[in-house]
Amino acid sequence: MKIVIADDHAIVRSGFSMILNFQEDMEVIAMAADGIEAYQMVAKYHPDVLLLDLSMPPGESGLVATGNIKEDFPETKILVLTMHDDEEYLFHVLKNGASGYMLKSAPDEELLQAIRVIYNGGTYIHPNMATSLVRELQNKDHNVKESDPFEILSKREIEVLPLVAKGYGNKEIAQKLFISVKTVEAHKSKIMEKLQLKSRPELVEYVLKKKLMNF
Repeated sequence: MKIVIADDHAIVRSGFSMILNFQEDMEVIAMAADGIEAYQMVAKYHPDVLLLDLSMPPGESGLVATGNIKEDFPETKILVLTMHDDEEYLFHVLKNGASGYMLKSAPDEELLQAIRVIYNGGTYIHPNMATSLVRELQNKDHNVKESDPFEILSKREIEVLPLVAKGYGNKEIAQKLFISVKTVEAHKSKIMEKLQLKSRPELVEYVLKKKLMNF
């Protein structure tokens, strides 16, 4: 199986590459340092599996990249690798199309197992997180959990939201996302409306509460 590795740390990319290339059924064909480069590598090589770090500052995050790549290259299976043992991250990446979610602290054998599972069409969730997912689904089935306004944000609004919270100006956000300043202003207005927020401090508080600052 052909694999692309995306992580902002070169030593992590090299380490994963050594582990995977040692396997008879795996070959690392490209590596990337952020979400934008990951998209480019997938577009160029069309890998079977993409190992994608969730947080890759200052470039495009793994969450945003997951949505973009899955939309344009649905045949590529995405395994998200992260240090975050948190259900909020898990739900967000699965919603965006990832086939697996795994902690970087897991042993090598689990990484190999996860890759083979998603390559064969399955879904792999780190055992520590499986209970959280089941509990969340049960709560939804019984209408226990209140609806989350975050669910109705567009993909682009999800990209803009953490950048606003981090203090980037409209021009900086426009340059990062390759859109116009007017488009940024429109997205910010829609975000405030959908999340029912009245000020930037409220927006920052929301982003921190939802653990979106690293996205």
